[in-house]
Amino acid sequence: QVQLVESGGGSVQAGGSLRLSCAASGYTASFYCMAWFRQPPGKEREGIAAIELHGSTTYTDSVKGRFTISKVNAKNTLYLQMNNLKPEDTAMYYCAAAPFGDMKYGGSCSALDAWGQGTLVTVSS
Repeated sequence: QVQLVESGGGSVQAGGSLRLSCAASGYTASFYCMAWFRQPPGKEREGIAAIELHGSTTYTDSVKGRFTISKVNAKNTLYLQMNNLKPEDTAMYYCAAAPFGDMKYGGSCSALDAWGQGTLVTVSS
Protein backbone atom coordinates (compact mmCIF):
# COMPACT_ATOMS: atom_id res chain seq x y z
CA GLN A 1 0.00 0.00 0.00
CA VAL A 2 1.48 3.31 -1.07
CA GLN A 3 1.64 6.00 1.61
CA LEU A 4 1.82 9.69 0.74
CA VAL A 5 2.78 12.58 3.03
CA GLU A 6 2.36 16.19 1.94
CA SER A 7 4.25 19.18 3.30
CA GLY A 8 4.92 22.79 2.42
CA GLY A 9 1.56 24.41 3.00
CA GLY A 10 1.19 27.67 4.86
CA SER A 11 -0.08 31.22 4.72
CA VAL A 12 1.02 33.64 2.02
CA GLN A 13 -0.11 36.93 0.57
CA ALA A 14 -1.60 37.19 -2.89
CA GLY A 15 1.10 37.15 -5.52
CA GLY A 16 3.37 34.99 -3.41
CA SER A 17 4.68 31.49 -4.01
CA LEU A 18 4.74 28.15 -2.22
CA ARG A 19 6.13 24.73 -3.10
CA LEU A 20 4.29 21.67 -1.92
CA SER A 21 6.01 18.32 -1.56
CA CYS A 22 4.57 14.82 -1.42
CA ALA A 23 6.83 12.05 -0.21
CA ALA A 24 5.82 8.56 -1.36
CA SER A 25 6.64 5.26 0.28
CA GLY A 26 6.67 3.56 -3.11
CA TYR A 27 8.74 4.07 -6.23
CA THR A 28 7.27 7.06 -8.03
CA ALA A 29 9.27 6.07 -11.10
CA SER A 30 6.89 3.14 -11.53
CA PHE A 31 3.63 5.05 -10.94
CA TYR A 32 1.64 5.54 -14.13
CA CYS A 33 0.11 8.75 -12.82
CA MET A 34 0.27 11.11 -9.84
CA ALA A 35 -1.79 14.20 -9.20
CA TRP A 36 -2.50 17.14 -6.94
CA PHE A 37 -6.04 17.85 -5.81
CA ARG A 38 -7.44 20.67 -3.73
CA GLN A 39 -10.59 21.23 -1.71
CA PRO A 40 -11.56 24.84 -0.96
CA PRO A 41 -13.68 25.46 2.15
CA GLY A 42 -17.24 24.32 1.55
CA LYS A 43 -16.50 22.99 -1.93
CA GLU A 44 -15.77 19.65 -3.54
CA ARG A 45 -12.31 18.26 -4.11
CA GLU A 46 -10.98 18.91 -7.63
CA GLY A 47 -7.98 17.70 -9.56
CA ILE A 48 -5.65 20.52 -10.55
CA ALA A 49 -2.44 18.96 -11.91
CA ALA A 50 -1.27 15.53 -12.99
CA ILE A 51 1.94 13.95 -14.24
CA GLU A 52 2.27 10.64 -16.00
CA LEU A 53 5.03 8.03 -16.09
CA HIS A 54 7.18 9.72 -18.71
CA GLY A 55 6.72 13.27 -17.45
CA SER A 56 3.84 14.63 -19.48
CA THR A 57 1.62 16.93 -17.50
CA THR A 58 -1.89 18.31 -17.53
CA TYR A 59 -3.56 21.11 -15.57
CA THR A 60 -6.96 22.50 -14.84
CA ASP A 61 -7.51 25.88 -16.50
CA SER A 62 -7.53 27.90 -13.28
CA VAL A 63 -3.89 27.07 -12.48
CA LYS A 64 -2.34 26.89 -15.95
CA GLY A 65 0.68 29.16 -16.24
CA ARG A 66 0.91 29.58 -12.45
CA PHE A 67 1.39 26.06 -11.05
CA THR A 68 3.94 23.44 -12.10
CA ILE A 69 3.80 19.76 -11.18
CA SER A 70 7.01 17.75 -11.19
CA LYS A 71 8.54 14.71 -9.59
CA VAL A 72 12.01 13.57 -8.63
CA ASN A 73 12.00 9.80 -8.89
CA ALA A 74 15.32 9.46 -7.09
CA LYS A 75 13.64 11.00 -4.03
CA ASN A 76 10.20 9.40 -4.59
CA THR A 77 8.77 12.87 -4.24
CA LEU A 78 6.10 14.80 -6.10
CA TYR A 79 6.10 18.59 -6.12
CA LEU A 80 3.72 21.41 -6.87
CA GLN A 81 5.30 24.81 -7.43
CA MET A 82 2.63 27.48 -7.01
CA ASN A 83 3.36 31.01 -8.19
CA ASN A 84 1.25 34.17 -8.33
CA LEU A 85 -1.10 32.75 -5.73
CA LYS A 86 -4.60 34.17 -5.46
CA PRO A 87 -7.09 34.15 -2.56
CA GLU A 88 -9.20 31.66 -4.52
CA ASP A 89 -6.30 29.19 -4.30
CA THR A 90 -7.01 28.86 -0.57
CA ALA A 91 -7.72 25.18 0.02
CA MET A 92 -6.54 21.92 1.50
CA TYR A 93 -4.15 20.37 -1.01
CA TYR A 94 -3.80 16.61 -1.44
CA CYS A 95 -1.49 14.47 -3.49
CA ALA A 96 -2.69 11.20 -4.96
CA ALA A 97 -1.18 8.25 -6.80
CA ALA A 98 -2.48 5.92 -9.45
CA PRO A 99 0.17 3.24 -9.84
CA PHE A 100 -1.75 1.72 -12.73
CA GLY A 101 -3.97 4.60 -13.80
CA ASP A 102 -4.00 6.95 -16.76
CA MET A 103 -3.57 10.70 -16.81
CA LYS A 104 -6.81 12.54 -17.48
CA TYR A 105 -7.22 15.88 -19.21
CA GLY A 106 -7.64 18.73 -16.74
CA GLY A 107 -5.32 17.57 -14.00
CA SER A 108 -6.28 14.17 -12.66
CA CYS A 109 -5.67 10.43 -13.01
CA SER A 110 -7.88 7.39 -13.30
CA ALA A 111 -7.68 4.54 -10.80
CA LEU A 112 -6.36 6.65 -7.93
CA ASP A 113 -5.80 4.42 -4.93
CA ALA A 114 -3.56 6.35 -2.55
CA TRP A 115 -4.07 9.75 -0.94
CA GLY A 116 -2.10 11.93 1.42
CA GLN A 117 -3.56 13.58 4.50
CA GLY A 118 -3.47 17.06 3.00
CA THR A 119 -1.67 20.32 3.62
CA LEU A 120 -3.44 23.66 4.06
CA VAL A 121 -2.70 26.65 1.84
CA THR A 122 -4.14 30.02 2.81
CA VAL A 123 -3.77 33.03 0.52
CA SER A 124 -4.69 36.45 1.86
CA SER A 125 -5.49 39.50 -0.24
